[in-house]
Amino acid sequence: PNPPVDPDDKHHRGFVNDACGKLLCPAELDWNDPIVRAGIRDRTDGHVVTEMSWPAFMYERYSANPDNLEEGLFKSTLLLQAFKAVFTSPSSAKEAAAEGDGADVINNNRRARRDFNSCKKVKTHVAHIIKMHKVTPRSIAYASCQLRFALSSVTSWRSVDGDFDYVPFWQNIVDFFERPPGRLAHQKVDQLLAWWTRKVFGTSRRAELTDGAKAKMSVNALARQRAQLDDAMFDSE
Repeated sequence: PNPPVDPDDKHHRGFVNDACGKLLCPAELDWNDPIVRAGIRDRTDGHVVTEMSWPAFMYERYSANPDNLEEGLFKSTLLLQAFKAVFTSPSSAKEAAAEGDGADVINNNRRARRDFNSCKKVKTHVAHIIKMHKVTPRSIAYASCQLRFALSSVTSWRSVDGDFDYVPFWQNIVDFFERPPGRLAHQKVDQLLAWWTRKVFGTSRRAELTDGAKAKMSVNALARQRAQLDDAMFDSE
C-alpha cells in the first residue's frame, strides 16, 4: 500500500493512513474525495464512522455498488486472508491473494497427517483443533472484527473505538447471514457460505448444488423411476 503500513506501529494506521483509511471507509462514502477524507478525520456530520456502515475492506476489490450494496460484500481478498490467518494458519493466507480454492489447506493437512504418522511434531491449525469443516457466519464475523482492529490505530483491544462499536458490528454480520429477509436472500447467503467454505477448505461445490441439479443425478433419478414403476404396478392390480 501507499503509504506503506508499519507492522510494528499501530499509531500510524487507521484514518491517518490513506491505505488503511480507504479500507476502513464506509461503503457509502468515497475515500478518494478529499472532502470525505477530511470529514471522516474530523468526524463531521455525515462522515461519522459507526458500525452501521459496511467498511470497504469487506467488499470485493474494496469498492461497493451503491445501487446494489450486497454485490461483492464479504468477498474481499483481504478478509479471506484474515480468516485464513486466524483459522487455517498464516501461511495459508498467502494463497488467498491469488484467489485460490483451498488447495494449499488440503496439501497442508496431508503433510500434517504424514508428519503425525512419522511422529514428527506439527503445529495444528485452529480449524482442525475445533473440528471446523465449513465456514460459519460467526467465524466470518470474528475475522471481520479482527481485521477491522488490525487496520485501526487502536493499540489494544476494546469493544468501542471512537464512534464504532464492535459488538453491534459483529451482530450486524451475524444477522446478515442468519436472518435473511426472504427465500432469495436465504439462497444467496447459502451460496456465499458455500463460496467461503470452498475458498478456505477445498474445491467441493456440493453445497452450491440446486435441488434441480440434484434431482437430475442418477441416484435420485433411479429412485423416482423405481417409485413410478412400483406405483404403476400397484395401480394395474
